[in-house]
Amino acid sequence: MPDINSDIQYLKGVGPAYAKKFARLGIYTIRDLLLHYPRRYIDYSQPYTVVSAPFDVDCCVKATVLQRDPDRHIKGGRMISHVLAGDDTGMLALSWFNAPYAAEKLEPGTEYYFEGRVGGMMTRREILHPLVRTEAQVAAAPLLPVYGSTEGLPAARLTRCAQLALEYVAQLDDPLPPELLTRYRMPTKAQAVRSIHAPQSAEDLAGARRRLIFEELCMLQIGIFLLRSHGRRKTSAPMHEMDLAPFWGSLPYAPTGAQKRSAEEIVHDLCGEVPMNRLLQGDVGSGKTLVAAAAIWFAAQNGWQSAMLAPTEILARQHAANLADRLEPFGVNVTLLVGGMKAAEKRVALAAIADGRAGLVVGTHAVLTDSVVFKNLGLAIVDEQHRFGVRQRGILAGKANNPHLLVMSATPIPRTLGLLMYGDLDISILDELPPGRKPIKTWFITGKKRRDMYGFIEKQLAAGHQAYVVCPAIEENEMAADMQAVKKYYTETVCPLLPNRRIGLLHGKMKPKEKDEVMLKFKAGELDVLVSTTVIEVGVDVPNATVMVIENAERFGLSALHQLRGRVGRGAADSCCILISDNENDAVKERLRFLCHTSDGFAVAKYDLENRGPGDFFGSAQHGLPTLRVADLVQDTRTLKVAQEEAKALLAVDPNLAMPQHRALSDEVDRLFATAGAMN
Repeated sequence: MPDINSDIQYLKGVGPAYAKKFARLGIYTIRDLLLHYPRRYIDYSQPYTVVSAPFDVDCCVKATVLQRDPDRHIKGGRMISHVLAGDDTGMLALSWFNAPYAAEKLEPGTEYYFEGRVGGMMTRREILHPLVRTEAQVAAAPLLPVYGSTEGLPAARLTRCAQLALEYVAQLDDPLPPELLTRYRMPTKAQAVRSIHAPQSAEDLAGARRRLIFEELCMLQIGIFLLRSHGRRKTSAPMHEMDLAPFWGSLPYAPTGAQKRSAEEIVHDLCGEVPMNRLLQGDVGSGKTLVAAAAIWFAAQNGWQSAMLAPTEILARQHAANLADRLEPFGVNVTLLVGGMKAAEKRVALAAIADGRAGLVVGTHAVLTDSVVFKNLGLAIVDEQHRFGVRQRGILAGKANNPHLLVMSATPIPRTLGLLMYGDLDISILDELPPGRKPIKTWFITGKKRRDMYGFIEKQLAAGHQAYVVCPAIEENEMAADMQAVKKYYTETVCPLLPNRRIGLLHGKMKPKEKDEVMLKFKAGELDVLVSTTVIEVGVDVPNATVMVIENAERFGLSALHQLRGRVGRGAADSCCILISDNENDAVKERLRFLCHTSDGFAVAKYDLENRGPGDFFGSAQHGLPTLRVADLVQDTRTLKVAQEEAKALLAVDPNLAMPQHRALSDEVDRLFATAGAMN
């Protein structure tokens, strides 16, 4: 007899073949299936009459079957089945293609519940391929769960398997202490999971969701606090106060007030007894690298080495060159360490790091290898934090005994949400742009204007400038049929419309070396246009690029569009961003127009959060938080605050969750963070 931790193939109705399809959803065990919660529910408890059912909306209609017509063969070898139903208000025509069994099951004179998208006329409605349930079925389960599925795994089979898995639900350990359940009047874990899969009423479902949301957010906060707990230990890199004036005075321009304020906050942390653990976030172009340079200068004046981790080799090289300009006049030796270096270069770099001659090491994942030994690392900096996981940052911090940690992000997060998300992490915000940065003009057009737009691009190229063109997909069949695929778009649109121009192609399936080569060519001016996926979102500065074109703009969150827009406008020339979308949805159009009228990243972030939720705001697992199954960081902020307080109180009693009664709690936190991306 299988148990809750058994492979999913041993659940009745699955087997080895379907187990592979379940694996695509991240479901490997019976436990995983129990924790794969429904996306939504079809409510059969309050059906519409035929005439009252809203048009073009999925809804449930209760009607009596009147007659079944003979099946008919139609073009293409298909068969269509018709059933006529109705009530006192009107007639309901029901149709199925190639599914005669669905119609055969219906008894004339019997009432059924039909769920689907309603069309037709006022007094004669129709539903194509309706879901059908009997009175007895609705009485037993008035809310029918609908699950996220995958190709080759029919939704009906997934639903059946989830119901069968409930046989094992009592084996779920409850991570929440009994006193919390009592205090907040919450059901047990087993009760909540049973109710989320098979709710007996709307109230039953609401109670289950409330409990599971609280649990998830409580685990999230406990995990964050545990990850940060190293910060409570004394740092091995003590530093003393000194004025940053010499550094600021060396610049050819004055820093912004936000840059000076953030640098002072960092310096204050560096002089503390516990390691700094600070997030520096700011809009695209707000000057985070300069603030990092001030921190590195300060650490060097105190006799400590610094390390900066960048997500790509080309970005690491750019940082190394820029920081060398700022720091080497002060005697701070900047050493580059990337995978693409020759063996001899690497040996020289490693020796300089080990004997302390390297005041700053800038590199990629190569910095994390065992061969890299620092003499006295005092400050670790992670750029573009969402590209690195907790483990990677832990390795960097492990190169010294509790070094100070600064992480940088160009994704603006409203402070209140940031404080809740990141627990006791300190946050510095760059909320102003350096003077002289010209605003980027943003326009929203449809595909009808595409040819005219390429005429405009040609004029920009003729003036000696460069352009980016971004598509959401790599392959044509990767996502929806209406989505521009970068490979096809490159060959069939860009190249024909700009026949005499040097055009490069960049996407995520290319090897890192190939990507770097294309990007370096573009940076060097050897390419006029770069056609790319969002891999350029975190990229190098190309001051000569003045045009950013984004196809299928509706497919991106506003924050992602804002990041992409920030790739241009880095030089003295006027720059623009052109959003292309043929989507007719009014909400989509309103969203894109909003971006056309604001350049404030924090306003964009707030709008995205309120309208699309954190999933779209942060992008695909980029914020580094574990994937939340039921909780919503925006909608559930009140619960998040309560969960944070309870997490603090619990860890005050048991800082490492070592007590026997907290074993299930510790295991659940481990599971939640097992697949987490970046934490900071």
